[in-house]
Amino acid sequence: MNMTIEVEDTDSLVEVKVGGEIDAYTAPKLREKLFPISEKDGVQMIVDLSGVTYMDSTGLGVFVGVFKKVRSNNGKFKLIGLSSRLERLFKITGLADIIDINSKIEGGV
Repeated sequence: MNMTIEVEDTDSLVEVKVGGEIDAYTAPKLREKLFPISEKDGVQMIVDLSGVTYMDSTGLGVFVGVFKKVRSNNGKFKLIGLSSRLERLFKITGLADIIDINSKIEGGV
């Protein structure tokens, strides 16, 4: 159960790269890293999940919470680099209709 998190914070954009497994053991670390960022007013956050090999419902919960916090602070939130498995997980749960997801890695929110 290994996960990596890299954060690059510029003036207008916060880019987060996540790798490894997001599950009940690693999700608290992810939440701890993302929630303070999501509380910034007007933050634009892109989370790159291209390095994620596994994610369960705990990981989904973290992203829903971060998404809601970003939106409540007039920001924008986008997930990129989703594998077909992760993309399917977001679609099956209906979260793809709520959270901006893009399987391709493109710049901007």
